Order: sequence, then C-alpha cells, then structure tokens
Amino acid sequence: MKKIEIIYWSVTGLFSAFMLLNAIPETLNTSEGAKYVIMLGFPNYLTPFLGIAKLLGIIAILVPGFPRIKEWAYAGLFFDLIGVTYSGIAHDGFQPPMLIMILPITFLFLSYYFYHKKTNAAIS
Repeated sequence: MKKIEIIYWSVTGLFSAFMLLNAIPETLNTSEGAKYVIMLGFPNYLTPFLGIAKLLGIIAILVPGFPRIKEWAYAGLFFDLIGVTYSGIAHDGFQPPMLIMILPITFLFLSYYFYHKKTNAAIS
C-alpha cells in the first residue's frame, strides 16, 4: 500500500508540475502562452480558458476525495494533451520534438492507473 502511494504521488506530482508550468502562462494570457495557440490558428481568447481549465483539473486531481470530479479532470486533461499533440502534427506534420508529448501523456496514464490501484487497495 505504501509503495503504491509513493508511486502515485510521485507520478501525479510530475504530471501536475508539467501541466502547471503550461497553465500559468496561458491563464495570464502572456505572449509566451498565446504564441503556440495562435500559431495553430486558434483565437487568442481561447488561451485563458484553457489555462483556467488546466488549473481546475490539476486542483481536482490533487485534492483528496471527489472521485467523479477526479475522473472528469483526468479525461479533460487527456483530451487537452491529445488535442495539442494532434493539432501540432496536423499543422506542421510530424516533427521529432513532438515526441516530448509522450512524457506527460505517460504520466497522466500512470497517475490514473495508480489512483485506481490506490483506491481499490483502500477498499479491500
């Protein structure tokens, strides 16, 4: 049980840090945060919305309890990461730097897997 908790919080912490570093510039609508969204052809007003949605998702994942909200947060962050990856590939074609997206997607899946493993271990 203790091992699962450590792995869960380590992976979830790494995933949350990645998403937080991404969400803060978007929420503040800095030029750095809006650059990629505008380059893909999306309107600039979408940037703060995505940043706030990411922040709320991170909070939902980190706060104990609220299993249904946590499930929605994992789903929303998954769609965000897949959407960014797909949009980047659709805009520029496949570029090797896009492979970096494997890391946060992997952290997301590992966090989700160990969240359920931790929850099921607490029940039994």
